[in-house]
Amino acid sequence: MYCCIDCFADEEIRDIIQSGNIKDTCDFCGTHNTYVYDIEASSAITELFDPLLDIYTPISLLPHSFPHQHTGLIKDILCHDWQIFKLPPDVIYKLITTLCADRYKEQPDLFNHPIGIFEIQNIDYLKAHSILKGYEWADFDAGIKTKNRFHSNFINTDKLDSFLQCVIDTYHKGKKVMFRSRICPTKEGFKPSNMGAPPNHAAKDGRVNPAGISVLYLSNSEETTLREVRAGLYDFVTVGRFALQQDINIINLTKIDRISPFLRIPYGFNLTEYAINRPHLRIIAHEIAKPLRNANILEYLPTQYICDFIRSKGYDGIEYKSTMHEGGVNLAIFEPNLFKCTRTKVYDITSITYKYNELKRSTQ
Repeated sequence: MYCCIDCFADEEIRDIIQSGNIKDTCDFCGTHNTYVYDIEASSAITELFDPLLDIYTPISLLPHSFPHQHTGLIKDILCHDWQIFKLPPDVIYKLITTLCADRYKEQPDLFNHPIGIFEIQNIDYLKAHSILKGYEWADFDAGIKTKNRFHSNFINTDKLDSFLQCVIDTYHKGKKVMFRSRICPTKEGFKPSNMGAPPNHAAKDGRVNPAGISVLYLSNSEETTLREVRAGLYDFVTVGRFALQQDINIINLTKIDRISPFLRIPYGFNLTEYAINRPHLRIIAHEIAKPLRNANILEYLPTQYICDFIRSKGYDGIEYKSTMHEGGVNLAIFEPNLFKCTRTKVYDITSITYKYNELKRSTQ
């Protein structure tokens, strides 16, 4: 049987399929004339899945006290937790039981009944292997705001660092262009020399930086930066084009919860550790990207702590999703002089469009 490149989102598996250079019709998603993988002729993909399946235990072998919310069917876990496939759960079930036919015969409960990660209930394991040492983000949030601000006891920085090493992106001088917006008082706008980060004495608290430490916030497109600056109707906005002045290494938080489970060996962490930490990593990425309007400075403390740790490891910045513009990304650069504004444009905001959902309706 053939599965195809279009069945998978994971780049490692897609590369294996494409390297075979065989095109045909997929037996699982039905795509025609696409790169396919002959399941009967090769075990390369099957061998990748074996270590991933090893971290799960059928519910019949888990303690009665095992938390139900941490169990699920393999087809749903592979679909929603790992995001390996581009298929619906029922088709994933058909494909994974075909790819791992021998394992399916030996352990049908692993595929047909709820499963869980045994270590997730082990407090000692979590203290040693979890980024949050078995705590929740809310515990860290409260602790850093009200108990210990500069030396949190809720974060296992060694484990966090091991995952950060998996999402290092290198940007090269002359090949990376970003944008920054500033609302300006007149249509004359600002000159390029006035488009950089504020000096340290004028730097206010942000999601990445505390007050007094200047960080350059950039976006990957003009539209993204216009939305990020929250320009109002009839505002004048200067948009600066920034060019990278030297090669840099940044942490790309847009990838932090999507590290391929098949890349674990080069980076020195195991799949069980990554599986139990993916929810925490997802929260970290979300919190750094989350917009805060008129926020109390205490609200910035948790992400400032994480970002300061990233900076302490020698990285040049952090990339994260824009919540103001779908598909947009933002870049916070720790040393503002790494980018230089080369030219500017001035825009007049002539209209604003809102999308909204009704959440509650009052009744009499």
